Amino acid sequence: MKQGEEDRRRKGGPKPKVPEIDSFLEYLRFEKNYAANTLEAYERDLREFFSFLSDSGSGQGVTDIDHLVIRRFLGHLQRIGNRKSSSSRKLASLRSFFRYLNREGIVRTNPARLVNTPKTEQLNPAVLSEEDIVQMLECPNRSSPKGMRDAAILELLYATGIRVSELTGLNIGDIQFQQRLIMVRGKGRKERLVPFSERAAGVLQAYRPVRAVLLRKSKESSDPEAFFLNLRGGRLTARSVQRMVSGCVTSAAAALEVHPHTFRHSFATHLLRRGADLRSIQEMLGHADLSTTQKYTHLNLEELLETYRKSHPRSGKRKD
Repeated sequence: MKQGEEDRRRKGGPKPKVPEIDSFLEYLRFEKNYAANTLEAYERDLREFFSFLSDSGSGQGVTDIDHLVIRRFLGHLQRIGNRKSSSSRKLASLRSFFRYLNREGIVRTNPARLVNTPKTEQLNPAVLSEEDIVQMLECPNRSSPKGMRDAAILELLYATGIRVSELTGLNIGDIQFQQRLIMVRGKGRKERLVPFSERAAGVLQAYRPVRAVLLRKSKESSDPEAFFLNLRGGRLTARSVQRMVSGCVTSAAAALEVHPHTFRHSFATHLLRRGADLRSIQEMLGHADLSTTQKYTHLNLEELLETYRKSHPRSGKRKD
């Protein structure tokens, strides 16, 4: 393949028109109640697949696609440098898409079921130490409106372990200051109550007057119930939170590559270290399956073994 074609494919050319993608996304939106970020990921994965079909001359009709075509797509992803975890996610998107088409009677079988998932390396989530967390929380300049808002965001991320999409989706009515609880809408629009600390409550209360000022800046706010606002008075986006966290990492000179989800991992790990039970952590994180939460047990076990190896007098090799 010529380099120009490869570059064009990476950047993305004209998107093929595939009506089945639109109907699938409508199904996910209205029947499965998937969040906007999840819908965007599905659409991006599926359109990339059909762009590959168009560029490779494999045709675009959903009834013509077999497992060999999907395998070629995965091979293409490997050649252009996609990680195995990314390829696995795209294969999962195709499986869901063709499962929907099969259920609707559009295709006879689900060709993606015959394709093995690429084996991915099991990586432990990045976790900040409690000292690093303190350094991060002290990063925002609380003498400015932006700094007050950013401090409230960081405190709430660590106090609750919620996802950044859940944080930006919070409305003013979702926060119960007296009980110190927030109503969180997670994946599939499932609601759960999550407690937050007294310290976080104080920072959130300090942000409320700032929020009122920001809201007044927007004369015709399309989302006046949003709790976290940008400096123009609109609802804050997940990307803005990511940029803010990255800026604080630079200021705090933290060694790890930190993103908003790191606060979620750190929240769970620190609770586990201090004796919280796994079921309670599962409920607060909003995990449908306990096995998802158990990755923090594995992380904690590795730390325990490392401490043992370093500390026990007979843990190493014999010295003759």
